[in-house]
Amino acid sequence: MENFQQWKRRFVEFYDKHVQKVRITYGVVWNLFLLFIVVCLIGISFAGGVGAGYFASLVKEEPIRSYEEMEKQIYDYSETTDVYFANNVYLGKLRSDIEREEVKLEDVSEHLIHAIIATEDEYFYEHNGIVPKAIMRALFQEFTNSSVRTGGSTLTQQLIKNQILTNEVSFDRKAKEILLAMRLEQFFTKDQILEAYLNVATFGRNSSGKNIAGVQAAAQGIFGVDAKDLTIPQAAFIAGLPQSPFGYTPFTNSGEVKENLEPGLNRMKTVLKRMLHAGFLSKQQYEEALKFDLRANLTDKKPSIIEQYPYLIFEVEKRARDILMKQFAEKDGYNEKDLANDEKLYHQYYQQAEQSLRYDGYVIHTTIDKEIYDRMQQVAKEYQYYGSSKPQKKKDPDTGELITVQEPVEVGAVLIENKTGKIISFVGGRDHNREQVNHATSAPRPNGSTMKPLLVYAPAMELGIVQPGTVIADVPYSIGGYSPKNYGGGYHGLTSVRDALKYSYNIPAVKTYAKSISHNPISYLEKMGFSTIDKRDYGALSLALGGMTIGVTVEENVNAYATFANGGEFVDAYLIEKIETKDGHTIYEHQPVKQKVFSPQTAYLTIDMMRDVIRSGTAASLKSYLTFNSDWAGKTGTGQDYRDAWFVASNPNVSFGTWIGYDTPKRLETKYKGLTYSKRNILLWAKLMNAAYEVRPQLIDPSETFKSPGGIVTRSYCAISGHLPSDLCKKAGLVATDIFNAKYAPTKVDDNLTYGKFVYVKDEAYQVPDSAPSEFVQEGPILKEEALKKLGIPSTSQLMKWLPKDSKLNHLVASSEKTIRDNGSAPSTVAGVKLSGNAITWKANADNDVIGYRIYRALNYSTNFQKVGSVPANQNLSFTVSPTASAYYVVAVDVAGKESNPSTILKVGEYEEKKLQEEKPTHDDNNDSGQNQNNEQTTIEPTTPNESKQNDRNDQESKQLSTN
Repeated sequence: MENFQQWKRRFVEFYDKHVQKVRITYGVVWNLFLLFIVVCLIGISFAGGVGAGYFASLVKEEPIRSYEEMEKQIYDYSETTDVYFANNVYLGKLRSDIEREEVKLEDVSEHLIHAIIATEDEYFYEHNGIVPKAIMRALFQEFTNSSVRTGGSTLTQQLIKNQILTNEVSFDRKAKEILLAMRLEQFFTKDQILEAYLNVATFGRNSSGKNIAGVQAAAQGIFGVDAKDLTIPQAAFIAGLPQSPFGYTPFTNSGEVKENLEPGLNRMKTVLKRMLHAGFLSKQQYEEALKFDLRANLTDKKPSIIEQYPYLIFEVEKRARDILMKQFAEKDGYNEKDLANDEKLYHQYYQQAEQSLRYDGYVIHTTIDKEIYDRMQQVAKEYQYYGSSKPQKKKDPDTGELITVQEPVEVGAVLIENKTGKIISFVGGRDHNREQVNHATSAPRPNGSTMKPLLVYAPAMELGIVQPGTVIADVPYSIGGYSPKNYGGGYHGLTSVRDALKYSYNIPAVKTYAKSISHNPISYLEKMGFSTIDKRDYGALSLALGGMTIGVTVEENVNAYATFANGGEFVDAYLIEKIETKDGHTIYEHQPVKQKVFSPQTAYLTIDMMRDVIRSGTAASLKSYLTFNSDWAGKTGTGQDYRDAWFVASNPNVSFGTWIGYDTPKRLETKYKGLTYSKRNILLWAKLMNAAYEVRPQLIDPSETFKSPGGIVTRSYCAISGHLPSDLCKKAGLVATDIFNAKYAPTKVDDNLTYGKFVYVKDEAYQVPDSAPSEFVQEGPILKEEALKKLGIPSTSQLMKWLPKDSKLNHLVASSEKTIRDNGSAPSTVAGVKLSGNAITWKANADNDVIGYRIYRALNYSTNFQKVGSVPANQNLSFTVSPTASAYYVVAVDVAGKESNPSTILKVGEYEEKKLQEEKPTHDDNNDSGQNQNNEQTTIEPTTPNESKQNDRNDQESKQLSTN
């Protein structure tokens, strides 16, 4: 017990002594700890205040953005415009700096979503826009200048950086990025943010070498599949690209596959490993994905649509831009006239429309039929009859020196649907790499004689100045110092308007235009869409022949011809059907623009005359080139000095036209490979139409034909005036028939003929003198002299020279107040007498009073020549002879009845004189006798014939044997 007490006492003494020390130490330590805590709290508060103040200073100028503002900016990413052929057949994308195609999140492969999250933002579904730990790590690495940079941006921050801020590396930009990321998370769901990121991120280049953005463009451009169909390794490869798009991309800027794909493959393996660690892949899936053969799975190089369809794509861009320009300008209160008159304003809206077209992701629907277009390009490329290339000097773009190049014959063609104005197809040229100008839509050239129906005959018929049966004198003509010439330089005398158009005579066209020019016929061209009429063209008579200062495009020329097929109504041609946004909102849809130009009667009359051009006129070769029959009506055309060749034709469904020529105007070869320049162009026209027919036979060859409207009548007319035929006109065989507009059908009876007797000297008709032998006196309808004056024809003989051989007017006679006088001497001997087959021919006598010729014959074994025929001076100088053995000679007879000496005597067959006689041959009557022998030409010296009257038998025989 005592021991216990002693131990207790000692313990208490020890406790008291040491506990007191512990309490003191504890108190000191605790106070020091409290002081440290206070100091730390003060330091942290100060640092936090400084940091917060600094952060606040960085973002003080950043506006507080509303939901609407952020939504607009987040979804304001560029998209590539898509283009479609007719019938919703996909064509391709328009040119842009970067190709992108928007895609919904539900249309993206789950593998790609997992790969993106595992690689770019593993806490995406947990954070509120930022990850503080990641930001602190990034700041620490920045302050310590660490060689390892892990980055601190979430997907939300990356979206903010790409769509709202810039790529600038600064604390200022980073602070704003953090603030906006947290704000964005308050407005948008995670799926919305992820979808936007997938459409914004850049992914290098596609197989065409184009820059791409968005996972849909990446999936299609790299592997040739949609984003929803990506496999695990494909998704991993794409997900790894945003870190270094152009370092990891497998394609060069020319679309070739890189030799070294290791950087991209290594990045893909990193992505796969992160997917595995995040639990998105099983070990087996991971191992299989590592075996992926990237090179074997890359999509083939796809030629750009610029390479495939250069003329079409550039034309679509041009027209779409013009449409957007107009819309933007109208929205701001301007119109097309304002843009045309203000270059600065035009440039402003041009740039706005250009930018919108490239990056606002429209869907453009065109009228172009893909199959017809493709076939036409092939035909144009393979055609072998354009003609030879010709040398042309041009400036070398590199050296600036003049060099000589070979310039080929170019082509332009346009096919238009008449009733709608749709441009079904066109040919812009032979090689876009050589020449970028679209020869179908943007290369105006003088349109030659294809102008005649448009400017001359249709307006003149509409005004009642001419009709198809109107007669015009195609004779030398000058007006105001202008003297038009026909192709080939000849003249054709009296011709109808129908024939003048059919054979493309120039002088009748100019005469007709001169009569209508005071009525401003150019206004008809303007109504039909001609936009390149120069002020110098007004009043120029050469415009009637297509002599334009600037010219007209193939499109506008063909479009104007469709007016006739539409019954006189012009329907403006167009190529863009509608423009939509990617969400299906239509911002533009073509509305037909129609203009009444001609009456249905004028339109049909023009069509009917142009039918003849193809049936038997300047385009008659077309029928043998076409593989199908259709009711075509058209017109050929030749530019000045043969620099351009045109052919335009319409049927009830379509109008089609072709042009060939050199870019630097030069003369086309008159013949090449056996074909004239005009036939070469017509053959090309036919080949292009045959190709279109094979694709769309019902469109190209409709079952219906052009129907005559009401108000068209058929009338006979006199071919010398166009008036109703008189009895004399009928007796002269000068009646023709044609169709007319009932309003302008002829009502006046022709009065240009009279009936009388006449004799001819050197193809000129004269009044009959009393001394004229009756056998040379003719009678019948006579053209009054005043009629010749009215037609501007100097004489009937001149008219005869201007008429074609088959003309109905070849035997037309004109009256004359002049009388023929005897020159007092006998005519000179007839020269050039010869036997050709069974006909004797001779040369016209040069004397100015010879009115005819007599033919004398002597039978076999006789030298007694008798008259067997008479030929008036205006008829063919020939006489058909009998095959029996006989001898012939010819004498000229003057107005007083005097004969020339006999011509050289011609022996026919085995003619022999009965006996040699020294006396001169007499004109005794002899009965025909002798044997049929082979005709043989020999000569004997003629003797002076005895003058004797011819009995009735001789006159009768003369009538039977004489010929023209």
